[in-house]
Amino acid sequence: MKGFDAKFRDFPDYIVGITKEIWEDRGIATLHQYYADDIVVRSPASVVVGNQGVIAATMATLAEFPDRVLLGEDVIWSGTPEDGMLSSHRIISQATHAGDGVYGAATGKRLEYRILADCHAKNNTIDDEWLIRDQGAIVRQMGWSPRDYAADLIAREGGPGACVQPLTPDTDKPGPYKGRGNDNPWGQQLADVLTRIMGADMAAIPEVYDRACHLEYPGHVTAHGPDAADRFWMSLRAAFPNATFTIDHQIGRDDPHMCPRAAVRWSLHGTHEGWGGFGQPTGAMVYIVGITHAEFGQVGSAEPKLRREYTLFDETSVWKQILLAG
Repeated sequence: MKGFDAKFRDFPDYIVGITKEIWEDRGIATLHQYYADDIVVRSPASVVVGNQGVIAATMATLAEFPDRVLLGEDVIWSGTPEDGMLSSHRIISQATHAGDGVYGAATGKRLEYRILADCHAKNNTIDDEWLIRDQGAIVRQMGWSPRDYAADLIAREGGPGACVQPLTPDTDKPGPYKGRGNDNPWGQQLADVLTRIMGADMAAIPEVYDRACHLEYPGHVTAHGPDAADRFWMSLRAAFPNATFTIDHQIGRDDPHMCPRAAVRWSLHGTHEGWGGFGQPTGAMVYIVGITHAEFGQVGSAEPKLRREYTLFDETSVWKQILLAG
């Protein structure tokens, strides 16, 4: 990999390796090397510019969750070392809430939750990032509902006029990465089915999803089968029936020893005007950024279908926007 440290075999090894080095090996200072001085890190909760802010947030997280482990499930990527590469990294995080912090007083709760992170890297350095934690899973395991946690967070941050503003098109900051992914057909297939679903063509689900599909959704929810996929996507779309759905980035991969797979980053922007996953309609303007990973395959000689799906968005940031508008 031209421009990258020779100790990394390939781009997935770089992404998984530096994650372990930073978090589990306590190489927090390596963020000066691996993260650009002016990196833009977007999460649904906020936008952070500069590696000093990333270092501070990393230390605060480790003070709250000192035994945190990050297990890399997959890295779906596109690009070249010369032009820059974009990774979509799927992680299972395990940790004990052993210290006080953004989630309140230490509870001693043992947590498990997913993270999906899109990172742009060139010359051994990450300079642009989109990060989604399963905040719904985290707060539920601590005894909160996502809505109540969002309300408490607003109060602890000083109230509606002073609190940290969630990510929206107005609060977003431009970064160096302008790519859209690649033109692999598996990425296009995932983008197409998501677009059909968001266009109210729910018949796309039984057509594309395998009858035995494995599904992972916000709140650390595991489900199986097209009916469960229909319930999840219907609940989201019904809450924001006229919101604009956009495919922001798509990658497809065919790699040795792996099934065909895809990663799509998408957004939903519009008003909360329907009954669905977020209760009584409020008319609040909401921006949701989500990432979906999918794996495709077939049993015997059947037509390949979507066999595994992993979708994340931050339920607490949606509730924060709803509450702030109210």
